[in-house]
Amino acid sequence: MSTSLKLKKVLEERLDRPEWQLSYDRETEQLRIEHKEHQKGITLSLSGLAVEWQNKKDAFLDELVYHVEEALNAIDAAPGTKEEKNIYPVIRSTSFPTESPEGDALIHEEHTAETRVFYALDLGNTYRLISEKMLEDLKISREQLREIARFNVRSLGTEMKKDEVAGNTFHFINHNDGYDASRILNSALLDRMEKQATGTLAVAVPHQDVLILADVRNNQGYDILAQMAMQFFMNGRVPVTALPFLYEKGELEPVFILAKNKPVDETEGE
Repeated sequence: MSTSLKLKKVLEERLDRPEWQLSYDRETEQLRIEHKEHQKGITLSLSGLAVEWQNKKDAFLDELVYHVEEALNAIDAAPGTKEEKNIYPVIRSTSFPTESPEGDALIHEEHTAETRVFYALDLGNTYRLISEKMLEDLKISREQLREIARFNVRSLGTEMKKDEVAGNTFHFINHNDGYDASRILNSALLDRMEKQATGTLAVAVPHQDVLILADVRNNQGYDILAQMAMQFFMNGRVPVTALPFLYEKGELEPVFILAKNKPVDETEGE
């Protein structure tokens, strides 16, 4: 039996609730957990998770089950609309317009000194940024919009490619679904990567279709990350920021990276 199937069996046992329904797609190796009543839930991509489970055993499994339970309980408590499952956050630069071409104010919130969070209604092949007028039509509050979007982004796949350069590990999330950079809002993902890092976890969202997670173990790693971020930023269809972030204890801090040197806080020297 494959590791993915073993993980599926264990999760089915741990997540057995009368109000929940579990279904498995053998072709994609995805396990879906949703409420029977309103058919909303979370999808887990077991192929990637199985590797971490194999390495970390019970500790990883306990954490995974906890996050699934929290996510299902949160969405069960929220009022629902049929559009909710198609609402996602999108990361944009602070220079991105806060009004639609028609002049409608777009719902947004501050994220870091370099980025803002906007909200989108996914329409399949494209999405539409949510304005104040659209929010009224959806009949949900700003807080509900935020919670729904954050929940939905946690349900997106987090499979990543890995590259080792000069003793540093770089992970790339690039699903090209329009929400790769949005996965920076998946705190469970960032916390997990921070725990796994043997050096410092650095994060970059140079454009909307990539999230870079770097386990930086030496000064050269900072230089490589800065070069990567700039290259992606210059070539991205929707650029966000070339400035990387350090992630520590749930906080993102933008940093300037000097060539052949350690990161320097942008306020240093003031």
